[in-house]
Amino acid sequence: MNGPSPPEVFTEIVEAAFDKRRQPGLDLAEDAERVARACHAMAERFSGGGKLLAFGNGGPSTDAQHVSVEFVHPVIVGKRALPALSLVTDAATLMGVARRRGFDAVFAHQLGLLGNAEDIALGISSDGGCANVLQGLEAAHAAGLLTVALVGGDGGPIARSPAVDHVLVVASDDPHVVKEVHVTAYHVLWELVHVFLEQPGLLGAADPGEVEPAAGGIEGLYPFLYHGTSSVDAVLGQVARSTASKAADIVALRDTVGQAEVGALAACAADLTRAFAAGAKLMSFGNGGSSSDAQEVAQSFLDPARDDIAPLPALCFTNDVAVVTALSNDVDFEVIFARQVRAFGRAGDVAVGLSTSGNSPNVVRAFDEAKRMGMTTVGLAGGDGGQMAQVDTIDHLFVVPSASVHRIQEVQTTLYHVLRELTAVGLERSRAAATTA
Repeated sequence: MNGPSPPEVFTEIVEAAFDKRRQPGLDLAEDAERVARACHAMAERFSGGGKLLAFGNGGPSTDAQHVSVEFVHPVIVGKRALPALSLVTDAATLMGVARRRGFDAVFAHQLGLLGNAEDIALGISSDGGCANVLQGLEAAHAAGLLTVALVGGDGGPIARSPAVDHVLVVASDDPHVVKEVHVTAYHVLWELVHVFLEQPGLLGAADPGEVEPAAGGIEGLYPFLYHGTSSVDAVLGQVARSTASKAADIVALRDTVGQAEVGALAACAADLTRAFAAGAKLMSFGNGGSSSDAQEVAQSFLDPARDDIAPLPALCFTNDVAVVTALSNDVDFEVIFARQVRAFGRAGDVAVGLSTSGNSPNVVRAFDEAKRMGMTTVGLAGGDGGQMAQVDTIDHLFVVPSASVHRIQEVQTTLYHVLRELTAVGLERSRAAATTA
């Protein structure tokens, strides 16, 4: 290859990639009041017995799954489990409805049967132009559900629809950047819903007056609510200011990690480029929220959301529920990924594992198996890296130095998106060099 070596080329691209993410992340602060009011409305629905129904296509479908697990299995110990469903996980229903009634009807069909007037419909779209997401939101609105949309670009028809009660638009045409801001947005939605639920005087009354904030495990995130009394308007103002501050914090953390990991990202991308050029496939895995992130890793390689990125072979080990539950029931949960590595992996393939703590036993065991088989291994962890930082089976480990599961996941999303973009560039340069050789 003529010119700079791949790691040098990648270093420049990494720096540019992180730069272009800065402003869309900061723009979330401008929407802080809108986010706060959406959270208040969602909390009122949950307090009345409602549930959350989330949906989207492609990458946003993994967001819908992540949203569901956030609400049902809260990351902060002691928070209540809130009912939430991802409409994208029932593949049989989706394919059946799409075949008989058309793909645009899939979410409206589910919402018409599973939704109740007290529920919440959350539609996610990278560009605001997904017809099935819009039809789902319209059907939900007609049935009396609260409707919330996370969209990108200029908002598209979804943002302009009178059927959408609350909308957040990420002003970027890059679906990777849009998703990264959406991840922060729905994490904040979860946090703030719990804030409002812990202040019962703020819900369900036109003029609740002064309320005494209740103690709860989320006060570390929103300490202003646990000192003195607050009115609805005062709390909304405080929540909006805190949301703006969090937007700035995640941008700063992303910049810090980007600067620290420039060389490591370039080296990893060079290895991925060589692996895929030699015919490798990628296998991804993780638990909980990291499971949905692992699904997006595979989807971003197999079915990239950007037209300038060519598809590459990839699969996610959490997608096959029958295999996961069979291994969990008949053998042990710790082997679910290692067994799949053994079944599907070959020397030269790529294994990508995600864990916010770095301590997931089944992820660590999968790396053991992948390394034994001669695969390239890539790990994403948080905190101090946990067990993943102690083993020698991970070729490329990226650790997000934060104690917050949400902030870790947000930066991990950027890391694997940047790796995907670098790999596409590396392969394109390799093909170009081969044709001119």
